[in-house]
Amino acid sequence: GEIVAAVDEGGFVLREATIEAYLRDRVKAQGGIAYKWVSPGNVGVPDRLIVFPGGTVYFRELKAPGKKPTPLQVRQMEKLKALGFDVGVIDSKQGVDEFMREVMQV
Repeated sequence: GEIVAAVDEGGFVLREATIEAYLRDRVKAQGGIAYKWVSPGNVGVPDRLIVFPGGTVYFRELKAPGKKPTPLQVRQMEKLKALGFDVGVIDSKQGVDEFMREVMQV
C-alpha cells in the first residue's frame, strides 16, 4: 500500500503504526486498554476499541498524518455514533495527547 509519512519535531518519520504504539502506551499508563479491533464481515470499523476503568469505551480510527477516513470508515463511525458511542479519528501524537486530556477529564 501507499506509505504516507510526516515528520515530527525531532525529525522522525511518523507512520500510523507509530501513532498506534504511542496511543497504546498512553492508554496503558492510565490503566486502560487500547484493543486492536477487527470485526470480520464489518470492513471499515475503527482501528482501536479503547476501554478505561469505570466502563468508559471509545472508538478511534488511526490514520497517518493528514490522511482521512474512507467513505466506508465514515459510515461505520456514523453507525457507532448513532448508538451513542464516542467515536473519532487520530492522525498525530498531538491528537493522542488531546484525546487523553479529554478522557482524563471525564
